[in-house]
Amino acid sequence: MNSTLRAPGNIMPMNAAHPSLAGFEIAVILPCYNEEAAIGAVVEGFRKELPQARIYVYDNNSKDRTSEVAAAAGAIVRKETLQGKGNVVRRMFADVDADIYLMCDGDITYDAASAPALIAKLVDENLDMVVGCRIDSEAAAYRAGHRFGNALFTGFVATLFGNRFTDILSGYRVFSRRFVKSFPALSNGFETETELTVHALQLRMPIGELDTPYGARLEGSNSKLSTYRDGWRILLMITKLFKNERPLMFFTIIFGLLALVSLGLSFPVLLSYLETGLVPRLPTAVLAASTMLLAFLSLTCGLILDTVTQGRRELKRMAYLAVPSVGALLGKRG
Repeated sequence: MNSTLRAPGNIMPMNAAHPSLAGFEIAVILPCYNEEAAIGAVVEGFRKELPQARIYVYDNNSKDRTSEVAAAAGAIVRKETLQGKGNVVRRMFADVDADIYLMCDGDITYDAASAPALIAKLVDENLDMVVGCRIDSEAAAYRAGHRFGNALFTGFVATLFGNRFTDILSGYRVFSRRFVKSFPALSNGFETETELTVHALQLRMPIGELDTPYGARLEGSNSKLSTYRDGWRILLMITKLFKNERPLMFFTIIFGLLALVSLGLSFPVLLSYLETGLVPRLPTAVLAASTMLLAFLSLTCGLILDTVTQGRRELKRMAYLAVPSVGALLGKRG
């Protein structure tokens, strides 16, 4: 796959030796929608690079022959009728049982030859997620709007949750079993990558990145990502996750904004009172006082929800720790 791409920087060489992964159950999970033109080559590429892996193709209501082509290439084909990549990821994580999971899009833009190196990094460093950071060498591979949006959203997530990723929207990822089985999977669409990233950051999981080649789609394979519609949904997901995972900071910002409005409204009223001893702008005074009450109500909500969120995070952490790490599995089988 994408064998014509050259690997700039520290991208893994195409012919790198496969790591020894004997004893691990590896699942390649491929969410697909109308990928008849590419899915056969994708399955064959992963079959070549990871001959010991089981390859699953989850067809999300395709209108073409995606399922037939995937099955002919040797994949295990399953269906998910709820439309949207997030719904497919939720189903895949629930249904598939393995020690290591490799998730990739079925559009041949990601490099199957990088799979052994991604998995080796997960195993060797005992990580829970490794992200394949996209390095493109074809102008058509990575549209300017998508590149800008990825940089923007990556910056937002870094500011709000921690700066540990450089490509939060990459669809090429390797997971440990304990990551997959502790992930709540609440999103519906392309914002699922953002949710995966924030889940790892909030639980402070051991994570890593590896540069991988990123190529153009084959003729007949079209992108399902809408720059503006899905960009807006990703932004809403970041905001929602910020509110849910960092409620004290979220509501403190609202408190500060409301408090500034209240002080701005009350300042001329206070000056009039100090000069005349009267409050001639009674409606403004009432509005200022009400706005300040709302500000402190917002702060109180943040304090309460922060306690609730801490409890939720502890439960997710316990679910995460209930599953053995890749390193523990390696020790038992060594």
